[in-house]
Amino acid sequence: MKKIGVLVENRFIDQEMIYYQNRFREAGVDADFMTRLWEQPKLTFKGLELGMEMTVDKSFEDLCEGALEEYGAFIVPAGYVADMLLYAETPGELSPAAAFIQKIMADPEIVKAAICHSLWLWTPIPECLRGRRVTCHNNIIGSVKNTGAIYIDTDTVVDGDLITARTGGMFAELAKLILERMK
Repeated sequence: MKKIGVLVENRFIDQEMIYYQNRFREAGVDADFMTRLWEQPKLTFKGLELGMEMTVDKSFEDLCEGALEEYGAFIVPAGYVADMLLYAETPGELSPAAAFIQKIMADPEIVKAAICHSLWLWTPIPECLRGRRVTCHNNIIGSVKNTGAIYIDTDTVVDGDLITARTGGMFAELAKLILERMK
């Protein structure tokens, strides 16, 4: 089975990351935790609830087309990960993470998963959500609807290669749906 990429930034939900580390390993799937490294060899991020530290040495910016073929899914986790990854040096410019999401959205063979507030990362690229069925945290329903997405009031939604979950506590169900879709 192909690998799963999990994007990381500060203020992630600790329990979610711990679950992904263990669940995907149990399923025999390698999970790569990656971020924007800002030309550093590695960065350490801190969780929101438990203060867990995660050191990341892989960058999604380094993934060329050939490397992308190794991945069956990418997850943008809950917490403030998407908010932090929305940063672009030039106001109005697309952040590298949003550009990465735009790139993988063009490949229907890659499962894209968003949980809780993480669809924020899609808001600068509305064409990637327009007409897609999704769910998200109550706080960002308006932002998501403004992309042209079709909000579904349920805990999880599978729309082809896009899987969404309403709250950060639904990480186990999200992981289950990702693994089922990757088979």
